[in-house]
Amino acid sequence: MPKHAFVPLLLMLLGVASCATPASRPLASAPPAALVSPSAPANAPALQPRPVPVPAAPRPPLATEQPYFVQQGVASFYGKANQGKRTAGGEHFNRTDLTAAHRSLAFGTVVRVTNLRNGMMVKVRINDRGPRVKNRVIDLSSAAAGTLGLKDGLALVRVEAFASDQPGRRAD
Repeated sequence: MPKHAFVPLLLMLLGVASCATPASRPLASAPPAALVSPSAPANAPALQPRPVPVPAAPRPPLATEQPYFVQQGVASFYGKANQGKRTAGGEHFNRTDLTAAHRSLAFGTVVRVTNLRNGMMVKVRINDRGPRVKNRVIDLSSAAAGTLGLKDGLALVRVEAFASDQPGRRAD
């Protein structure tokens, strides 16, 4: 074999041999090969992995407002016979309005009335005095009674007044 052919052959074998060396394990402190840019110099800082979105922690529930008035008892409704008559508050009764009669709450007070049998709730404005029947706590207009699902005219209800429901209350 001629001498001039030996040198290129030797260089070629060294090049192939250097590619065939087994891969060494990276040290624990070295960054993974995927994080190092192939065009960056060896002393360049490693690229940081992309941030992964983490769901936000659930917010604690807002403090629930407490009613300043609570009463439980039997509700009834009145409608056709009183349509158009003056209420104790001075307005004309309209059975299609969401109104009610209560013995002691101030006129204009908005209360939440909840039917304890089916869980339905309606907000009504007090505009009359009543009920006149001793064992009842509130008389509802026909519209309010229908919203609560009063079928036979009477229902066990909870009456609650909240400051946030009252007219003229400023939003803080």
